[in-house]
Amino acid sequence: MAFELRIWFAVSIISLALQSLVHGKPQVPCYFIFGDSLVDNGNNNALQTIAKVNYLPYGIDFPEGPTGRFCNGRNLADIIGQLLGFDKFIEPFATARGSDILMGVNYGSGGAGIRDETGQQLGARISMNKQLQNYRTTISHIATLLGSKKAAAKYLNKCLFSVGMGSNDYINNYLLPQIYPSSSLYTPDQYATVLIQQYSQQLRTLYKYGARKVAIFGLGLIGCTPGEIGSHRTNGSACVDMINNDVKLFNDQFKCLVDDLNKDLPDAQFIFINVTQISSGDPSVIGITVTNAPCCTVSPTTGLCVANQVPCNNRSTFEFWDAFHPTEIANVLVGSRAYNAQTPLDAYPFDIRRLAQL
Repeated sequence: MAFELRIWFAVSIISLALQSLVHGKPQVPCYFIFGDSLVDNGNNNALQTIAKVNYLPYGIDFPEGPTGRFCNGRNLADIIGQLLGFDKFIEPFATARGSDILMGVNYGSGGAGIRDETGQQLGARISMNKQLQNYRTTISHIATLLGSKKAAAKYLNKCLFSVGMGSNDYINNYLLPQIYPSSSLYTPDQYATVLIQQYSQQLRTLYKYGARKVAIFGLGLIGCTPGEIGSHRTNGSACVDMINNDVKLFNDQFKCLVDDLNKDLPDAQFIFINVTQISSGDPSVIGITVTNAPCCTVSPTTGLCVANQVPCNNRSTFEFWDAFHPTEIANVLVGSRAYNAQTPLDAYPFDIRRLAQL
């Protein structure tokens, strides 16, 4: 079984490499990305915030060097874009101009959350609500390029949208009681419900603005990040189980959310990508042997890589790049299985590959 998985993963990596070389027609006309630091590709660079990484060793394995991606190489959005057949990386909203926006725009922002106050101790960030406002700006530009609002709406209906929010609503909100009151206002179950309710409204707004094919990414095992392991007691476990249990309450509501959206909204095709399921297996089958330590030297206050320090050489064996963000190899794993599910539990009701075909 392990050998078969290694073969599959090798084929996936080769496929991704070919995607970046073959200039074929993408499976969808455009790809729009909403999220946090897991997909941010430069939107935070000009903001007054701690959460920006436009310096080495970030980008050490990325063709363009440091760009603001919270990774040594490609982030999750980059991987999905290549699998969809795009021969260029989707531009960040901060720098996307002219006809480039017809290929899509990345609105992701490090530190951002579903809740507007999330991440405020880090400085400026672009919350989900603000990302939706930025998307409306893009729509008006697309309408100008295509000649009318009707033409823009018809075009956007065919595009693929991915949304990944919620990690910071825990890491940079609920799990910081010294800064945020949320943990005293809500039990873990109540907080998960409140988040889902607000998220649902945001996703319905996205639909109102033309999105029809939407992949929603659930949260990973936040309690297994080096940052959370270092700041909480694990009580002998490999991870902080309390945090993972809290996050599970949030993830468990996604199937019902997707069902409700697809039932309530005409022509909607929402899917859920189960990141926890995808990342719960044995990572050693793809060569990842270090799962509880960062590859780079991290700041004890931010968990981000210290500037210009030499990172580990064997980056393909590390799951985490810094104290919170995955390495490129880990992003390839999640992105590959989000696009082409390997088990029925990876995606619900189906994967991104099928969503793109609809």
